[in-house]
This record gives sequence, C-alpha cells and structure tokens, in this order.
Amino acid sequence: MTITSPSLDDRPNASLTSQAYNSLRQDILRGTLPPGKKLRIEELKESYGIGATAIREALSMLTSDLLVQRVDHRGFRVAPVSQAGFDELLRTRCWLEERALRESIRCGDVRWEEGVILSHYRLSRSSRVESSDRFLAHDSWEVRHKEFHQAVIAACGSELLLHFCRQMYDLNIRYRRVVGSPVESGRDIEGEHDGIARAIAARDEERAVDMLLNHYQRTADLVRSKIS
Repeated sequence: MTITSPSLDDRPNASLTSQAYNSLRQDILRGTLPPGKKLRIEELKESYGIGATAIREALSMLTSDLLVQRVDHRGFRVAPVSQAGFDELLRTRCWLEERALRESIRCGDVRWEEGVILSHYRLSRSSRVESSDRFLAHDSWEVRHKEFHQAVIAACGSELLLHFCRQMYDLNIRYRRVVGSPVESGRDIEGEHDGIARAIAARDEERAVDMLLNHYQRTADLVRSKIS
C-alpha cells in the first residue's frame, strides 16, 4: 500500500533527500509509520517514489531526531515508544521549557508579548479535534498549537535551547498521536492556553511556569494511561 504524505517543503528546488526526510518525518509523527516498524529501503522507495540514496540519507537524519533507530546489520526501524521513554521525555521537556520560559519573561520585549498574544488568538480560532470522542487533533490545529508553545519561549535568547525544545515538542506529539487517546471529559484546553498567555502578559513568572508545567502534566497523565 502506498503511503502518501504532504511534504513540509514543497519548494521546486528542494532536494530529494529533503523531500524524503519531510515525508518520513511527518508519517512517523502522525503514527502512520508506527513505533518499531522496520523501514526497508526498497519498500520506502516504492511508497514515496524517491530513490534509495535519498531515502537512506533521510533515515540517517531522522536518527539524529530520535525518531528512527539504526539497528546493526538489520537496517532502520521507527523508534519504539515506552512508559520509561515517555517519562524521560516529559522530565527533559519540562526542565528545558521551564528555563526557556523564565528567560523569555525576564528578557522578552513588547514584540515577544505580541507574538504570544497573536499565536494564542490563532490557536483559539482553530478547531481542535477531528471528532468529539478522539484526542487526535486536526493537522491545522497541531500547527497552531506548536506555534503558540514556541512563541511562549521564543525570547529565551538561546537558539540551542530552542532547538532542543522543538525536538522535545515533536517527540511528545508522536506519543500523543500514536496512543490516540480519548479526549478528557471536562478538560478546558483553551482555558489552559489562555491562562498561560495571561500569566505571561502579566509577567508573572512563577504563575506562568506553574501553569505551563501543569498543562504538560495533564496531557502526560492521559498519554501514560494509554501506553501499553
């Protein structure tokens, strides 16, 4: 069966490796390529219509993103998911983003505040879920959601820190998409985002950090309950 995915980079001059990387990455994050799946070069060539060299280079790049594992003498496979792996991911993400948020509140200017407000507004205008009983979110909502969380920490002053925060975000998204958890009844996601944005606008560092980490923990509790 052919796997089809829109590339994240549709520029005419984009390299085949970039196209392969973006398409594979999207399918791994969405769970279309499930955890543990063997990634055979010949099968991927046929599925994506891209040559073996570009596929192999893309898989090597994805190992750096922690989305693919290279297995000695057995090729590549999608990185597995586990309870222990998710717990480590959550701890690391919270450590990194707490520091990034604190530095952003201390150093961010009016333009940064405006970026947070604008990204929050755009997120609030996006429809979240595909149906009322599934946690899987619309791709458009996922884009706006990531934009908001990146805007929140954008003024931390460290591109390296932001890079790792983006990586942790994407790894977390994969867990959410893979487990396909039911939506929590009574949880006000929009209210949680609004509270974070308001605390930032007030430059209330402790409240903003507390609300952000609690926001992550509530999602983590739901994901943990669904990891086999």
